[in-house]
Amino acid sequence: MSDWQVHSVKYAERNMRTRADSFLFDDNHDAPHAMDYSIWVLRRGAEVILVDTGYDAVEAHRRNRPIEMDPREALKPLGIVAEDITQVIVTHLHYDHAGGLHLFPNATLHMQTAEMQFATGPCMCHDTLRAPFSASHVCEAVRRLYSGKVVFYEGDAEIAEGVTVHAIGGHSRGLQCVRVRTAAGWLVLASDAAHFYENVFARKPFPIVVDLQNMLDGFAVLERLASHSRLIVPGHDPLVRVLYPAEIAPHVFRLDHGPIRDPKQEVGA
Repeated sequence: MSDWQVHSVKYAERNMRTRADSFLFDDNHDAPHAMDYSIWVLRRGAEVILVDTGYDAVEAHRRNRPIEMDPREALKPLGIVAEDITQVIVTHLHYDHAGGLHLFPNATLHMQTAEMQFATGPCMCHDTLRAPFSASHVCEAVRRLYSGKVVFYEGDAEIAEGVTVHAIGGHSRGLQCVRVRTAAGWLVLASDAAHFYENVFARKPFPIVVDLQNMLDGFAVLERLASHSRLIVPGHDPLVRVLYPAEIAPHVFRLDHGPIRDPKQEVGA
């Protein structure tokens, strides 16, 4: 079968952050450290799979984290209409990855069993663990389940020929990354298994963590799954915009040909 095209679609950014927000045990903790918010599109001929959904203006207002554009608008340069999306891989249910589930009403969701159990179970009694989730987003996933539009996985699984998911956990109990066969080789969309290149290459954990060992072990999993470490794409790193060319629109970046430089060299790893 042919390879997949992969685009990163940026819909928001947050600049009022420091390295303490991105890395545990970082000596330069008060230095600025920006974050991008993206969703990803896998396309092969008429096949389209959306990876995560971003969040909408309502959630942006509630959390005081503005978005630059509605995820539906962000997808328009790719010729994608939200109602036409039938498959969404949900890497995990945190607000910035599953906050737009309701925007894609006809989609079947692909997620790890452990993530639904985590987001609806006793762990949510703890304010700290509950903070990255929003009840309305989790309820939307439950509603989709009761409509027969959720497929659950327990570990590694194939979503389509050339597209697989892999359970990693760490950041959230049921976090999964996505492995895609491309012209450049097996590309791994890390999502929040590595927010930034520095997380994975320097083995620096992200501060929002449920299981630290799973997070640390997950960095090696990402490297094992990718054909080359340069084909790991972190979930929130602005460096992605430097390493991959914008295509069609300033917020849309083509990933499947690989980066123009090795990200390890960019972060000094």
